[in-house]
Amino acid sequence: MKEGLFSFTRLRISAALIGASALLSGCAASPEDPLGCGTVSGYLQPDASTHWYRVVVTHLNGQAVVSKPNYQLAPGEYEFTVAELIDDPSLSVTLAARTPKVFKLNVESHQRYHIGALFHTDKRYMGKDTGYWEPGVWQQEEHVCQFELSPETK
Repeated sequence: MKEGLFSFTRLRISAALIGASALLSGCAASPEDPLGCGTVSGYLQPDASTHWYRVVVTHLNGQAVVSKPNYQLAPGEYEFTVAELIDDPSLSVTLAARTPKVFKLNVESHQRYHIGALFHTDKRYMGKDTGYWEPGVWQQEEHVCQFELSPETK
């Protein structure tokens, strides 16, 4: 009888240890930085010799936004609608051709993405041809980004 009780106790301890190790490994897989974020910036003026120009963000994930220099975002994929600010004398398209464009960006934690408009200089664009530019990231860099805790969540 003692042997059966001892065996049962050992079994319970083993099960507890297995459960604890599973719990700990689950904790190790959780995000280390739940307040981490990425920054999307549109305030820097790219070097015009690279044919990149500034943009203005008009929508984020289909929702109208007030344009600002930086957007701090949780890691994930986002859809930006931007209007180009290309100031090049060789651009001869009509005002109707200067329409906003949409692009997707996968934002990673602790990264800054400088977005802009790449002006295609491979041919002369005129009239209503909207193919003269495309939105994108002209520079990516490491950047410490962390959401601030509100007083309610501290």
